[in-house]
Amino acid sequence: MKLGEALEMVSVTDAGMVRTHNEDSVGTLPEQGIAILADGMGGYNAGEVASGIAVSLISAELSQALAQRDPAAIDPESGRPLAEIMLRDEIRRANASVYQAAQSQPQYAGMGTTLVVTLFFDNRVAIGHIGDSRTYRLRGEQLTQITKDHSLLQEQIDSGMISREEARRSCHKNLVTRALGIDPEVEPEIHVHDVQSEDIYLLCSDGLNDMVEDEEIRLTLLALRSNLPLAAHQLVQMANDNGGRDNVSVILIRVKHEFPVRRRGLLRLLSKLKK
Repeated sequence: MKLGEALEMVSVTDAGMVRTHNEDSVGTLPEQGIAILADGMGGYNAGEVASGIAVSLISAELSQALAQRDPAAIDPESGRPLAEIMLRDEIRRANASVYQAAQSQPQYAGMGTTLVVTLFFDNRVAIGHIGDSRTYRLRGEQLTQITKDHSLLQEQIDSGMISREEARRSCHKNLVTRALGIDPEVEPEIHVHDVQSEDIYLLCSDGLNDMVEDEEIRLTLLALRSNLPLAAHQLVQMANDNGGRDNVSVILIRVKHEFPVRRRGLLRLLSKLKK
């Protein structure tokens, strides 16, 4: 089955109720199993430039790489699926491009962006992320955050300094410990997860999860899971209704059917063994 038939993707991005312009960028390519969300940071319009570079470069380069390499194939050196290697390579290239632009043009000095990228393949999804943009998964009735923020708050939670409830009330929510484009090199965090039919994946900037509780997100996805465009718009509206203090972006992906890779060589071998 083609990925475009197995995956439904919708995206919404909004400036919010306070910011004058939107520094988030989103991109989806269902036929390639690619979804990308970036939340830019920097001086006036620089964050928008950083997130735009990241999304456009990664979507183009990853699509080109997929035309030449099978993401389900195993990398002989690491023993990991090529999907992980491809994500890491393209994220690093995007980091270099954003960093070089920031170094060469004074108006872009210090710009950077958070990033979350999904690559669906062979009933799995590889997720790469940097910063505090998140991926959640709704499976059945359970909503799980499957990325871990690269942020000062998350480090304080991990060390036991503060509770998750205290973190929600903190005034230091936007202090990330890792971002794309700030340094010459960056190490994305990449994990591969098994995918099931009817899973719903949510990629979002912190403009959503800072404004809307996880339980409210879960209930919204449960109620509107059959109408993904409405669910995406409703999540953005909820963030704005709660104050909309930041840009808010949402990508929703529903797995309509399984999408295993057809391994023709293996099938031919099994056929010969049966004779």
